[in-house]
Amino acid sequence: MTVSLRKGWAIGIIALFLCLVLSLLLGTGDISFTRSLSWLLFGNDEQAAFVILELRGTRTLLGVVVGAALAAAGAVLQTMTRNPLAEPGLLGVSAGASFAVVLAIYLGASAASVGLWVAVLGALCGCLLVLGVSRVSGASQDPVRLILAGAAFSGFLLSVTSLFLLTDQRTADEMRFWLIGALAGRPTEMILWVAAGVVFGVLLIAFNLRALAAMALGERMAQGLGHNPKQVQILTVLGVAVLVGCATAGAGPIAFVGLVVPFLVRALVGADIRRVFYLSLLYGPVVVVGADIISRLVVPPYELPVGVVTAFVGAPILMYVVRQRRMPTL
Repeated sequence: MTVSLRKGWAIGIIALFLCLVLSLLLGTGDISFTRSLSWLLFGNDEQAAFVILELRGTRTLLGVVVGAALAAAGAVLQTMTRNPLAEPGLLGVSAGASFAVVLAIYLGASAASVGLWVAVLGALCGCLLVLGVSRVSGASQDPVRLILAGAAFSGFLLSVTSLFLLTDQRTADEMRFWLIGALAGRPTEMILWVAAGVVFGVLLIAFNLRALAAMALGERMAQGLGHNPKQVQILTVLGVAVLVGCATAGAGPIAFVGLVVPFLVRALVGADIRRVFYLSLLYGPVVVVGADIISRLVVPPYELPVGVVTAFVGAPILMYVVRQRRMPTL
């Protein structure tokens, strides 16, 4: 059941505010919920200030940025391919970005020094390869076959990545936690660079959003409305690559966010990409930050990688969409 756009924004803002507050208050360390709340109210605990601002605050900021990037990328991919199953993790985009980062580290770089452009280039190559293969094989019009093409490509890159990790201990040590998606331990400077890249990707797609809405009606209809489908596709793929590459460089490959968030947003406000795109920028952080909170509380005093939590949430939704008798159209 859909709601009005105003209600959709109100629900998202309230949910994001609650997630941000809980993310600052909850953790697995010695700073308890009550002690964190006391610092927020009175500000007289230096140790709590360090944990909340430097540790929880930075990972919360990264969660907001990564969630917005992955959700927006998923919404755009689904509209461009007219495929409700399209998602960066399922179409090989995240796998391409991850492989590029692992390859750079294998060749001598460090995880902290790998530039965002490496992950962006890998995401761009992964997206173009999967879409190109699917067009040649005729799978681009079949949602399930397109996902199978992306899964095959992702599996191939994962096997090559595993080979790198098995043959080089330094690469394995640097990439072990990063490869399953995590928000903790990222330097503030890197988070700011990731945020800047995500803003650029969002602006690139927002500039193209009206044309994307026309493309959802078909290429011929878009041409009739004065748009160039090839140009729209190139700019869209570039924007998606920037978003996914930056998100992957910042937090590693976090799956299913680009599937879950557009699915929920369309259920709330309908399928118009102009609504779905901007609301996905709001609901994406809710999902990622919420998953990060859960990851801290499930197995204390340890933490689950946030990518594991999003997979637990996203996999049932993927199965639900696939098992529908009639695939939803966009």
